[in-house]
Amino acid sequence: MVFGLDEVYLAFPDPALADPDGLLAIGGDLSPERLKNAYASGIFPWFSEGDPILWFAPHERCVIFPEKVKVSKSMRKVLHSGIFQITWDQAFEQVIRCCAEVDRTKQGQDGTWITDDMQQAYIKLHNLGRAHSVEVWHEGKLLGGLYGVVTNKVFCGESMFSLMSNGSKAALISLCQSGKFDLIDCQLPNPHLMSLGAELIPCKDYLSILKQP
Repeated sequence: MVFGLDEVYLAFPDPALADPDGLLAIGGDLSPERLKNAYASGIFPWFSEGDPILWFAPHERCVIFPEKVKVSKSMRKVLHSGIFQITWDQAFEQVIRCCAEVDRTKQGQDGTWITDDMQQAYIKLHNLGRAHSVEVWHEGKLLGGLYGVVTNKVFCGESMFSLMSNGSKAALISLCQSGKFDLIDCQLPNPHLMSLGAELIPCKDYLSILKQP
């Protein structure tokens, strides 16, 4: 069942009530308070330019347990070579803009869900200390990275980009190896994430981890 939201009442329906494809609610806004409430409830927005705001709570969540991240021998060599310089929260706006500009037509996606309104909403969350970025630099240029929202000890990844081979992998592995999080939420599976150790867990298990302080 899909629920309608308004711009005043910030609470969300029970994620267990989402449709089989994970769609739970429609409408509302992208205010910081609503976004914080959504992520704390295991819900995230995902919609295209011109569409109403759609809120999803997948019944199976794609996640990476940090200690299970898969790092190939070739990737270890890349990380140990010093070719990349990795920082946190040094270029959040650049990272989200680069993620929005990624060509996703090869994945069957038409355009990006990271609209201008979405970018501004997450920049506000970043300024409030709830959204963070990992940047990957090479010779002073930003060539990879990711951003997401933190709730307790779960990093809910929103998007990543790479303008140089292994750039996004380096960002994700750095995130996993930081020791800051119990879980990396990837939201929805794809072959790239699964090759790095992602797995699907039931929503109830995800929510249990999410609510741990």
